[in-house]
Amino acid sequence: MKSENLVVPMPKLSTRSSLSLFDATLVVPALRSAFAKLSPRVQWRNPVMFVVYIGSILTTLLWLHALSFEGGTGMPPGFVLAISVWLWFTVLFANFAEALAEGRSKAQAASLRGLRKDTWAKKLNAPHHKAGFLPEQAPNLRKGDLVLVETGDVIPLDGEVVEGVASVDESAITGESAPVVRESGGDFSAVTGGTRVLSDWLVVRISVNPGESFLDRMIGMVEAAKRHKTPNEIALTILLVALTLVFLMVTVTLLPYSQFSVGAVGAGSVVSLTALVALLVCLIPTTIGGLLSAVGVAGMSRMMQANVIATSGRAVEAAGDVDVLLLDKTGTITHGNRQASAFLPGPGIAQQRLIHAAVIASLADETPEGRSIVELARRMGVSDAAVAGLLGGEGKARDAKTSAGAGAVGSVGAVHAVANAGGRIVAFTAQTRMSGADLPAGGHSVDTGPVMLRKGAVEAVRKHVEALGGSMAPEVMRAADDVARRGSTPLAVSEGNRVLGIVELKDIVKADIKERFAELRRMGIKTVMITGDNKLTAAAIAAEAGVDDFLAEATPEDKLALIRQYQAEGRLVAMTGDGTNDAPALAQADVAVAMGSGTQAAKEAGNMVDLDSNPTKLLEVVETGKALLMTRGSLTTFSIANDVAKYFAIIPAIFVSTYPQLGALNVMKLASPSSAILSAVIFNALVIVFLIPLALKGVRYRPVGAAALLRRNLAVYGLGGLVVPFIGIKAIDWLLALVGWV
Repeated sequence: MKSENLVVPMPKLSTRSSLSLFDATLVVPALRSAFAKLSPRVQWRNPVMFVVYIGSILTTLLWLHALSFEGGTGMPPGFVLAISVWLWFTVLFANFAEALAEGRSKAQAASLRGLRKDTWAKKLNAPHHKAGFLPEQAPNLRKGDLVLVETGDVIPLDGEVVEGVASVDESAITGESAPVVRESGGDFSAVTGGTRVLSDWLVVRISVNPGESFLDRMIGMVEAAKRHKTPNEIALTILLVALTLVFLMVTVTLLPYSQFSVGAVGAGSVVSLTALVALLVCLIPTTIGGLLSAVGVAGMSRMMQANVIATSGRAVEAAGDVDVLLLDKTGTITHGNRQASAFLPGPGIAQQRLIHAAVIASLADETPEGRSIVELARRMGVSDAAVAGLLGGEGKARDAKTSAGAGAVGSVGAVHAVANAGGRIVAFTAQTRMSGADLPAGGHSVDTGPVMLRKGAVEAVRKHVEALGGSMAPEVMRAADDVARRGSTPLAVSEGNRVLGIVELKDIVKADIKERFAELRRMGIKTVMITGDNKLTAAAIAAEAGVDDFLAEATPEDKLALIRQYQAEGRLVAMTGDGTNDAPALAQADVAVAMGSGTQAAKEAGNMVDLDSNPTKLLEVVETGKALLMTRGSLTTFSIANDVAKYFAIIPAIFVSTYPQLGALNVMKLASPSSAILSAVIFNALVIVFLIPLALKGVRYRPVGAAALLRRNLAVYGLGGLVVPFIGIKAIDWLLALVGWV
């Protein structure tokens, strides 16, 4: 069946939309969840709010007792009820904050799940665009199947492009509205199930079985992301529990003290249990206690908004503590589109000979660099047919020319061309850092024996030719050094045991990256550039980009050793990776961001996955982690500081009838003791609601040092925590007095 004879209907996918902070789709479920979290098993997990929970139950019982025995509680039933209601509100508001933060994560999983559609696919009989196909449902496809996707079609499952070039809308996955180009070979051949082809066509080899797709894995990661307390969170919880116990002991001793004082002075009345519960709740750090879980959950949610899925809150917090960043040069520090710009032949070597050898060594090189060498050769007048003719004698050349016809260079046809000429392709590996071809005698070379053509890193090619008994000419070494000093990347090309010359690859450092690194340096974070380039090239680019250090000619083993070295010095290390060879280093790093387009091994080794597959995202991940720690510190400072105002409100109200001199502490001139106590309790509850946006959105990241950050926190949240409660409690007292409730 041919493509033009069948139109397969494909469902429409909607792009993922961003929910506002108090969107109804989040608020309504969060309200229900807030009541569901009133279970003692849930409340017990938060010791500070558990004390408020017990206080709410106790004041409810005291209200029922006051209804049965008027005056038995020492307070009017209406006042006791008001205190009880607002204590329950305090618990519910804390539950609501946590549920609202969790709701964003659940919405993310639901959004991803909504993209998982059962579509029809065009299953090809052969790996060619014009081959016949049969319609097949996506769940029936298996790994290795070939499908054709054309304009308007939805890609049924994850796969690799084996033929064609097309514009693909990936907004359903990444949230980016701009389409991306996907083509066979190189770094842009991976396609994701659920995305739509906007123009042209692709032949895709399915790389997963149903249930193993990128969407399936991402949904599993979101749903499996555990909300365990992080070490910093546990330490803060211990501090809050200690403060709560101190205030609990203080409050408990006030009852016998009040009884003694009333008996000794002979005036006033014994403080009521309701007033003591209100005092305890207002003095313990309920603000940060109620928002602590929400801050942690929101940190994971903010990662998701940045299209980064964290497997745990521990990973997000570790990002905030990172002090060493390992950054790949390509795509992170530079634009990552290195292009061949010049062929520099060695002494006694014709430029045409160097070009021919470089092209043949790049025939099966699917990287952008390898393709750029072929394209540069074409622009300099070397045709595919001419290259095919170099691969063998008369008969072999005709066969090779047929296989390596127009457009075949840099594709599967190139492999066939070399094979038909009696040779074999040598693929690039991270260990050898070379690619090339082994050709039979009488082909490209003037030598009589088999010829090994290699192209790769200068040092790797030098060792290769020395192993064959040759050497690299000093002129070639100087040319490579000159290229490296310019910040370009030199690639050496060899034929047998002789180095023919250098290919220069140019890349461009990103415009704003130096300022970003300067910000990180001010925060005490060390940046290390990782590159496969030689030391001269690496040094030139490192100086231009402003990184603190670099690792040149890096292999996967070198990355792993460097991470272990920094960790042995007590540092926390973050890095990105996308390949199987990155998996050991990702598993070792404290913060490991795997690219969404990367291999399954890399994603399993990392503790975060970037759906955008953008290596620069590591900087944003660190900033989000820093913002999480800043938010938690700011709310803790505010929570402890605002206890002062509540102290001035409640203490005079409790003891002023026994010790009139304490009236001097009523600096806010509150209307009555009952009004003072109730105003403090209401403010204590409402402040949680008003701080929910700050807890969920986070304190804005600022690239400053720890000392400057501490000063700013004390000035803004410390001073604010002192002043705001005075204003808030006074305003509530004024309203209560205005309506005559107290």
